[in-house]
Amino acid sequence: MATAALTEPHVLAGAKARLFPEDGTDAYAVVDTQFAQDRWIDDRRIDPDVQDLLAPFNHVRVGSGYPDLVGVPSLENDLLAVDRVADHPPLLAVEAKGRTASGTADVERGIIQAYDRLDEANVAMVAAPAGSIPQSARTLAREVNVGILVVDEDGAVTPAVRPRVVGARPTGEADAIRFQASAQGVADRNFGLNHPKNYLAYPLALVHEGNTETVLADRVVGATDAARAGAVFLDLLDDRPDGPRLTPLGEEVVRFGLREYGDVDAALDQFREWKRSRKRFCDLAPRWGQLTRRVVYQYPATQLLVGRLQRLADDGEPEPSLVDLVEYCHETHPTFTVELFLRGTDDVRQRVLTGEGDLRRDALTDGGVYHSPTVFQLKTMLYHAGIVTSTGVEPSNLDPEGDAWALREPLSRFRSLSGN
Repeated sequence: MATAALTEPHVLAGAKARLFPEDGTDAYAVVDTQFAQDRWIDDRRIDPDVQDLLAPFNHVRVGSGYPDLVGVPSLENDLLAVDRVADHPPLLAVEAKGRTASGTADVERGIIQAYDRLDEANVAMVAAPAGSIPQSARTLAREVNVGILVVDEDGAVTPAVRPRVVGARPTGEADAIRFQASAQGVADRNFGLNHPKNYLAYPLALVHEGNTETVLADRVVGATDAARAGAVFLDLLDDRPDGPRLTPLGEEVVRFGLREYGDVDAALDQFREWKRSRKRFCDLAPRWGQLTRRVVYQYPATQLLVGRLQRLADDGEPEPSLVDLVEYCHETHPTFTVELFLRGTDDVRQRVLTGEGDLRRDALTDGGVYHSPTVFQLKTMLYHAGIVTSTGVEPSNLDPEGDAWALREPLSRFRSLSGN
């Protein structure tokens, strides 16, 4: 690829590949929806291979604007002057500047744009083609703590200016990207099992004197890896390199089992009786159902969904369809809604989102655009916890306009008593 071909999409793809390698863990990034279109602003077609590298797409506000890339990386030391901030991985915002038809790249403008992102981002960078970065731009970048990445014609990316990590904490839509990079994020992860009892049992099996996997397979479920992954998803476990450890929420599950049954072994015997049960868990075991409700409600996506469903009920729409719910959530939490509901592939985000990040309703009527961990597994978990009225459906069988999302116990009729 010749240097002259390094347009903004090409530059950004090179920077993303360097910052977010495919084998990276606990990392997640999205590229702005303007890059999901078939053609770039000067009407040059964006190479499909470049779009594949750039996906997934979203329109994320950071500071007063929308950076070209927002992510939470596991940055290498040679890219930063300081490699971490507190216990949180840094939130990174990147602006790309490529060569225009005149052969120039407005790097200094990119630096000013990136500097603005430091209101919420921990790290801000500009990516630009080799040979397009004057000394004045490097001096400016150092003065305002913005990094510069040089993208070469052969795809190599090297730092020209290394930024320091600052202590900003995202308070708005950018928090959705941090959520996706966490153990609870739905990107490339899944609730492999639909019944919450399989996850609640894992902390009990972990503290049992027998082998955890053997005990779990014998009394609860054979898919022990999926049970462990779901327990991590729900913040019951911390999956460390030296083995899983209970979180405070996981410890509370064990305490509940001890209080109800006297010891862990007896508690797990009760789970054996529920093995392969299809009955709604909150009806099958009301006290465990209440605990399930507490655990599932701690999951960040649950709080957004319950809040929006309650607002819809208040507005006279107690049983919105999936399409109506997504549109409603997107009005106030656009980034989180896209990440939670829509698959991350470039074709899905391109079909559903405009270049400005707005939704196309007609695309939302296709079940194939939806993220299975949310519309199938999470919704089924909410059903078993007694929060919503119906179970989830696999995207391949989903009718988004007929799929009702309704709270089992909406508060609308009690609003007058609470003064709201």
